[in-house]
Amino acid sequence: MKKTKKVLSMLLAGAMALSVAGCSGSNSGNSGNETTAASGDTAAATAADTTAADASSGGQSEDSQTYKVGICQLVQHDALDAATKGFIDALKEELGDAVTFDEQNAQGDSNTCSTIINNFVSADVDLILANATASLQAAQAGTNEIPILGTSVTEYGVALGIDDFNGTVGGNISGTSDLAPLDEQAAMLNELFPDAKKVGLLYCSAEANSQYQVDVVKAALEDMGYTCEYYSFSDSNDLSAIVTKAASESDVIYIPTDNTAASATEIIDNICRPAGIPIIAGEEGICKGCGVATLSISYYDLGVATGKMAAKILKGESDISQMPIEYAPQFTKKYNKAICDSLGIQIPDGYEAIEE
Repeated sequence: MKKTKKVLSMLLAGAMALSVAGCSGSNSGNSGNETTAASGDTAAATAADTTAADASSGGQSEDSQTYKVGICQLVQHDALDAATKGFIDALKEELGDAVTFDEQNAQGDSNTCSTIINNFVSADVDLILANATASLQAAQAGTNEIPILGTSVTEYGVALGIDDFNGTVGGNISGTSDLAPLDEQAAMLNELFPDAKKVGLLYCSAEANSQYQVDVVKAALEDMGYTCEYYSFSDSNDLSAIVTKAASESDVIYIPTDNTAASATEIIDNICRPAGIPIIAGEEGICKGCGVATLSISYYDLGVATGKMAAKILKGESDISQMPIEYAPQFTKKYNKAICDSLGIQIPDGYEAIEE
């Protein structure tokens, strides 16, 4: 946050004007006094013009504050892209041209997240947006001074290693969570596939929040009588083999909110749809790419909420250490018409078709 102050220079200019006026008055008669008065009037008019110009510029003068925000997004896919866009739109609406963004994408590499964050710290940005869990973890390791807001992070206690998490991280971290009601996602699977027996839980083992989600969903599904099996892949390199195994051994597959899976939905769809295996997804982006249904949030709205939090921090209206994690206000049942039609699945009333 930078502010240029002109008070000192104006005072010096005023002092010089008075000094010149005093010299003129001591060396001249009445005409000198008239000249001094005229000079004073001119200076006053100039000052008035300057004040008016500053006011007419809407505060975007040398006196106005400017902010630089660093954005570290783990990987490019629909959900994270929407969250970033919502964040930028909301912050621009609040701060206008006073805020600029350094937007970086780690292309799915957590080590690259660390490099991006370190560059932000070196550049002394005013705030960091960490989009996805790996980005948040890198930001936590990179700085304890620059304000950090997470988004598209499912469970902050798990992501940051906080035992007995009470909803507020404290220190220099807060943000928004994309956690959907996992028990309701399990109930959706049961609603659509009550006769299924085996459910495959497909997720990336490198994402701590994915493990958290499948654990909760597994417990809920087993209470309903399903047999559940974990199918974890370490990265995109072993994804195809794991998905093939899951499709051959499951009646239905559940994929949580998982960034690696979200960036590889075409691979998953090309294996599961020909095998006739439906997928219940943890979020809309995955469902759009390979799923039949989801109980999801609007990631754009989640980004907007994060942007509003950022504006309060930058303007000094809120203390980030006291800001609790915010959650999506509503969830929507959605379905993928194209995949449902190809698998012959009838979706009951109360579901909204995902836009193509």
